[in-house]
Amino acid sequence: MPRLVSLDVLRGATIASMILVNNPGSWAHVFPPLRHAVWHGWTFTDLVFPFFLWMVGLSLTFSFARRVEAGADRAKLYLHTLRRGAAILGLGLFLNLVPLFDFAHVRIPGVLQRIGICYLLAAAIFLLTSTRGLAVAVAVLLVFYTVLMTGHGYADPWSIHNNYARSMDSLWLAGHMWVNTKVWDPEGIVSTLPAIASCLLGALAGYLVRSPKAPLEKVAWLYFSGNLLLLAGLFLDPWIPINKSLWTPSYTLLMAGLASLSLATFYWLCDVHAFSFTPLRIYGSNAIVMFVLSGLLGKLLSLTGAGPWLWSHFYSGLFTDLRLGSLTAALAQVVLLYGVAWLLYRRGIFVRL
Repeated sequence: MPRLVSLDVLRGATIASMILVNNPGSWAHVFPPLRHAVWHGWTFTDLVFPFFLWMVGLSLTFSFARRVEAGADRAKLYLHTLRRGAAILGLGLFLNLVPLFDFAHVRIPGVLQRIGICYLLAAAIFLLTSTRGLAVAVAVLLVFYTVLMTGHGYADPWSIHNNYARSMDSLWLAGHMWVNTKVWDPEGIVSTLPAIASCLLGALAGYLVRSPKAPLEKVAWLYFSGNLLLLAGLFLDPWIPINKSLWTPSYTLLMAGLASLSLATFYWLCDVHAFSFTPLRIYGSNAIVMFVLSGLLGKLLSLTGAGPWLWSHFYSGLFTDLRLGSLTAALAQVVLLYGVAWLLYRRGIFVRL
């Protein structure tokens, strides 16, 4: 099967969005859609991480299905999975350690850490089961997580102040959590369970895209399943609120639905009608490098004082509305890192962990 252009484009759009929302000129002046929801609910920013995990699952299908069908040694595939998952997790820890390397207080969870763990466990489930098994695993993970959250006597099991996920983070991650919360972590222990389901839902979509169905039939099924998942998430919202920090089942389903709809659109445009979206494709070709560089760039600007200096002497003076100045600073970093992605692409350098 030829390379899935739409996946590269969607990955590129997601990494560009991540840089945009993670690197504003001033955190005090950000448009609401470019912030995470404070607790319940969702914004544009809350799409970024689940889209990444969903695409990890979809890519996993393309990577492993061919090898399994060709009779590859499953033990070697497990070993490959373990090495790759460990490398992603280690890279995330490295980013948390830079620049102080304070091991006594380093944040242990993180975005890359969660991606590494979800990749590792989703790949194991994928190699052990079939498409039906993947669907069952999604249901089991979401139901089990809901039972954990609601079965411990909390008056409001989805409250920011007191819930089971928070209690487990406080018990096992004390002193090693996100500095903005300190007593719970948005990439904590218990909420990783439904995040694995996000990965598996992407794997199921991958089976659909790899199927021998006609291209327009694939588009139709992606739209149908995407809308079904979206509606399921919205239906659950009154009882299990849509919440990124807790990665609730309603959030898991809603985001998988939106990811499926996005891929269907790009698949129709790119793989059916040959639209290239070259800048996004270039961004998506080295997503892991762009992720790391964006984190390092943000830290560099902050530590050297270059970021605050540029804000006070340039970006804050561009517009009367300071949010526009902050957005311009973020867009400048998107363009700067695109230049790096373009150079790597031109030289044929593609980093795959």
